[in-house]
Amino acid sequence: MKTLVFVLLSTVCTAQQTDQYTQILLSKKLGKEVKFYSNGYGIAINAESTEYGIVDSTGVITYTAPAKNEISHLYKDRFVVKIKDKDPKKENMALVDEKGRLLIPFDTHKINPSWSIKRRLIVSKNGKEGIYDYEGKEIIPYTDKIKFAGDNRFFVKKDNIWQIYDSEGKLKSDREFKENLHFYKNKVYIPTGERQGEIIDNDGVILNTISNSNVDNIGGYPFLVTKNPATGKYGIIDAQENRLAEEIYDEVFLGTRYIYFIKNEKINIFSKEAKKIYSTDFDYVKSLFNDLFSTQKSLKNPKMAVIRIDGEIIIPKEYDNIEGIKIAENNFIYLIKGNEQRLLDKNLEDVLEPGYQIEKIFPNSLIVKKEGVFYKFSVTDKRYEELKKVASIKENGIFYYPQNMFPAIVCKNYDNLYGIIDENGKEIVPFIYDDINAFLPDNEIVVQKEKKYGVTNYQNEPLKDVIYDKFSVDKDGIKLTKDKSIEYLNFTDSETDNNL
Repeated sequence: MKTLVFVLLSTVCTAQQTDQYTQILLSKKLGKEVKFYSNGYGIAINAESTEYGIVDSTGVITYTAPAKNEISHLYKDRFVVKIKDKDPKKENMALVDEKGRLLIPFDTHKINPSWSIKRRLIVSKNGKEGIYDYEGKEIIPYTDKIKFAGDNRFFVKKDNIWQIYDSEGKLKSDREFKENLHFYKNKVYIPTGERQGEIIDNDGVILNTISNSNVDNIGGYPFLVTKNPATGKYGIIDAQENRLAEEIYDEVFLGTRYIYFIKNEKINIFSKEAKKIYSTDFDYVKSLFNDLFSTQKSLKNPKMAVIRIDGEIIIPKEYDNIEGIKIAENNFIYLIKGNEQRLLDKNLEDVLEPGYQIEKIFPNSLIVKKEGVFYKFSVTDKRYEELKKVASIKENGIFYYPQNMFPAIVCKNYDNLYGIIDENGKEIVPFIYDDINAFLPDNEIVVQKEKKYGVTNYQNEPLKDVIYDKFSVDKDGIKLTKDKSIEYLNFTDSETDNNL
């Protein structure tokens, strides 16, 4: 039996390696568990002494924490060190760089890595809170309370008054607030009385004054959802308080280009561009593109159609599934009816020649099949390219690859061996395995050779040698068993591998 082995280079981190693979190589090189590796640095832990250290990409321990200290990776070359104590109130914490240089000195304050934004930290001490940057500079002095308020903004409390500050510690408005608020898209609505209120931006500037409406939601600004408190019905106004839809609707849902209202179990579509509401005869719809919508299935209506915003049916209600998809930055409609598949362009014309079956939809191309032969199809130049190695495709339940998934597919060649190709037909995991199990959107792949299992990824990095007797998976990772020994490998996202 052949076993995959690791080749350990003098410099283990290269541009081609994922953070997870570098972490595994560093663990092997050091004989210590390396965790939370990202952007050139990780944390090395000695299991016997529970000693923590900071390790760089070449395996050099750049800093070792004193006994009873823990290290947390905050961001790239920034770390939080905690001196543990039996009494948590006496624990000391500090912010250090990759070499252990103190940026925020040890004190009984608390530095929580999860309380950071825009390279700013909320630090608490003796019931007070302050803001520091990642260089250890005090941005906002200790005060009663500080809350994140949205993009680049903080609400700071002093003497029971809240005020708006930016990430440089600058007071943005003299206005005082009774409570801290959260800005959504840099705006917030503040009720000031019965049917009255103000919309302010994150500098405290009043954008609009509402004088005679019950505003329920400003998420569609400059269009505001209102609600009649007596009837519980919804309507819509613009930011100047012009009534655009009466308060007669039972439910409301916000979209990017549209706001959807339900009345008597029928969907009504408000177009932000047209500033007009359109009624339909359908329970619900889903936006495709260019004011086109697919109707949605229900118990009463198991089939789907494509309609225009005014309710005109342009593709009859006879399809089992309809999806709006984007391939190579172009909009398409994908339709299924029984075994029939269609792909329509923005002009509602068929893209594929007759006889081709769609197998997989990638971000920039398709994998199609005709008479048992697989092809890569380019939607931009309408060219078919035969995939000569591919005898079959292994189903994994993922038909369409969204942007957060690695565009690849598990295939079997004519020698009955499995490998993985990318959307261009390029072999990224060689056809040498008896079986491959992928778990999209996760980056880890279980490979099988001669009744033994190992783990690789879409970069073809050997994360675990092919030496294990069995494996199992849960939502967090892969459990591998060899004899009576068990090892566990956590899943990482196939697109974003550890971005501290």
